[in-house]
Amino acid sequence: MKRKVLVWVLFWISFLNMKAQEKLAVDFNLKTEPTQEINFNETNASIAVYKKINDKNEITNKLEYTNLKIKYDTRTYYDFENLNQFNQIQNKFGISHKVSEATRLNFSVRPTINFQQNLNISDVTLLGSFQLKQQLNSKTGLNIGAERSTIFGTPKFIPTLSISGKINDQTNILIGFPDTAISYSNNERNKFSISNSFNGNFYNLDKSPETYSNAAKISTSQITTAFDYERNMDKNWFVNFKAGYNFNKQYHLLDENNHKLYDFNSGNGYILSIGIKYKQ
Repeated sequence: MKRKVLVWVLFWISFLNMKAQEKLAVDFNLKTEPTQEINFNETNASIAVYKKINDKNEITNKLEYTNLKIKYDTRTYYDFENLNQFNQIQNKFGISHKVSEATRLNFSVRPTINFQQNLNISDVTLLGSFQLKQQLNSKTGLNIGAERSTIFGTPKFIPTLSISGKINDQTNILIGFPDTAISYSNNERNKFSISNSFNGNFYNLDKSPETYSNAAKISTSQITTAFDYERNMDKNWFVNFKAGYNFNKQYHLLDENNHKLYDFNSGNGYILSIGIKYKQ
């Protein structure tokens, strides 16, 4: 019980210290990713607060919960039926500092808990990022940095690089790694976008499957190409829809040292997502 209390304190302390925020955003999303013999279904909820401290500094704090349910073809994966539900809690605290009119530094720290059912202090992983944003001219910006993330299925340090641009008043583009996207708004209520992103995660196991007694976690990763549509229903409420496809889908069973013990060979598949957002 003491360990659980310490974990929750770690996640809530920065969140509760932020009072009288200028902006608030609440998100709720449902996503399904069926493959040939395994279905991945995800529920995600988050609350984020934003505050401009002064002309040079802004802070962001986002608390997020994700529940992943996995359904197997029992004829093929009989031994893994208990690996069917996983949880993630993460708190991202970010600082954005304006160095000059053309230069901005962004820093974030993101403690994350990835667990099956029983939460433990050992399930906490510290992630984060550092980024330099340089505005090259009125329409083009360069973003360069590094982050510790799980986009390849385990915590790793990776470089980040992208170029952002404004084609016209309705169209914006981002080209780089790990995300590339182009977005278009025909009016203030509609936003359309096409994106390509590298993404993944891992979850610690409560108990190893009998056939793999030294298994410690599961790992997922993929490259996702998707079409998004967001509709502003009124001043504060938004709905969004996403449809796309996962390429190079990887789903593995790992030991404590992230060595692959078993490849589920889940195969690629499409994704469908629906969400609702409140912003003020």
